[in-house]
Amino acid sequence: MGLTAYEPGAMAELRRAAWRWLHGWWRIVHLGTTLIVLALSPASYDAEQRTALARHVYLGSAPALAWFSVLSALLSLIVIRIVLVTSLSYGLSQYAIEMVVRVLVLELIPLTAALFAALRCTLPQAADVAALRADGRWAELIEQGQDPVRREVLPRVAAGVFAVCLLAAVSCGLTLVLAYLSVYGFNTTGFAAYTRTVGHVFGPAVALIFGLKIVFFALAVALIPVASVLYDRPHPRLGTSTELQGLVRMFLLILLIEAVSLVGNYY
Repeated sequence: MGLTAYEPGAMAELRRAAWRWLHGWWRIVHLGTTLIVLALSPASYDAEQRTALARHVYLGSAPALAWFSVLSALLSLIVIRIVLVTSLSYGLSQYAIEMVVRVLVLELIPLTAALFAALRCTLPQAADVAALRADGRWAELIEQGQDPVRREVLPRVAAGVFAVCLLAAVSCGLTLVLAYLSVYGFNTTGFAAYTRTVGHVFGPAVALIFGLKIVFFALAVALIPVASVLYDRPHPRLGTSTELQGLVRMFLLILLIEAVSLVGNYY
């Protein structure tokens, strides 16, 4: 009897949780489309908005670029060395460069850039938006006839997207240079073979998937944390805050994007 009485309540709670989950994703999509429309509107680029956008882009990317470049270079050198030694031991040295490009440039570096940008840029930006709402600045902008999404959210999300794309581009280029130097040294004798191997890996389909993956990574880490602090509510019964809900959604979407890219590249 107790189990039978419990089932309707459990099912109702499950339906409410599913509805909250779907509604949360819908609000993220809605905010994303709103920001795209605002980004394409000339009214979003007055003098004050351009200054705010430039400031957020600089603060979100420039301080982290040097640190991430050093970290990605160290990680790349370690992985490159492991791949080269393993390939030589099994007599597969002709596949070493291709393996390095596929493992590092296609998979690990974009994922690492997205997570690093989330920790360094987009999560603190989301915390700033939450603070704006808590101290009343959000309501003041509305009372002044301004759109807080345009003034405060758009520059921060744009900065997050730019940070992911910049970190991924710089670190991928640095990894390609390090891979060449590790194999051929400081000379140009292997440049033709190296570029041929890299070009073989980056076919049209793979290059398209690679570019789309970076863009979707950037949108995920830039948009979801801000959307969570804007729309989500804490769940005391579950012990989850809005920040934690945003992290869970962000990691789930990143894993989904990575899985789809792997299917597109290798199946």
